[in-house]
Amino acid sequence: MSEQETAPETTIVTSEQPDTPLPAPGKDRRSLRALLRWTAALAVFAAVGAGTAYGITRMDRTDVPGLATASDGRWAYPELTRPPLPSGSPAPFADANRAGAHYADLRALLLPAPEGANEDKALRGSDGWLATKDYLAEYALKEERDELRQKLVDTGLRHIAARGWTTPDGTRTRIYLLQFGTANVVENQFASDNVAYSTPAYQVRGSGEAVYDEGFPQGAAVSRVERTAYVEAKPYGAEQVRQAYVAAGDVFAVILQSRKGTAPAVPFQQTVVLQSQLLG
Repeated sequence: MSEQETAPETTIVTSEQPDTPLPAPGKDRRSLRALLRWTAALAVFAAVGAGTAYGITRMDRTDVPGLATASDGRWAYPELTRPPLPSGSPAPFADANRAGAHYADLRALLLPAPEGANEDKALRGSDGWLATKDYLAEYALKEERDELRQKLVDTGLRHIAARGWTTPDGTRTRIYLLQFGTANVVENQFASDNVAYSTPAYQVRGSGEAVYDEGFPQGAAVSRVERTAYVEAKPYGAEQVRQAYVAAGDVFAVILQSRKGTAPAVPFQQTVVLQSQLLG
């Protein structure tokens, strides 16, 4: 399986109808079907205007090298739906939303587990909110956990929502959504201290040296969402760990995948892009 392959088709349905006009009756029905087909790692989501409306654009599979096949190890996710926004609240990247705030319930913005996976119920926390200490347990060194804990206090962490699962092949996934007061806090105070180009700032438990993931398709970017991905370099120990850090408005997402032997690239890329789309 090539490092350049990625994600299967999965539908994301917004709470409003997209602004993109549909072809007039009588035109080629294949164009209509193409317009309505959402591709997991290829659709680029952007919030436009105020209120709950989302503007959506799309790319064909062939726009990104190596994404033309369907039998490449991608997981079968359920149909994805963005939760509705409270009445009168703008979308996270609307012009009227200068704070870049996600007004939808953060817990509802978590990517669901794919078909056949066993969910890690411990990550649900209390009422869907995870304690900070449980998130910090992902990091190997006590001094780094202490430093990160203080940064979370200093930057005004509001909530952590998390979900995790294990698929039949033994791949273990953990997703953490950390919500702060504004997008400015995420971009300029927290994300900048956690992400470097060459390697993550903090060592994840079970991972050796992690390097920038050159194999992650750049064409699978999500509009207005910043993503940095890393992969554990050889030689690694009993398992390989993949990491992604996503800044989307007032939310900072940490996505980890690990598996004994080698952690496949395709489901990792798929998971990162889908979670980014839900936040976008």
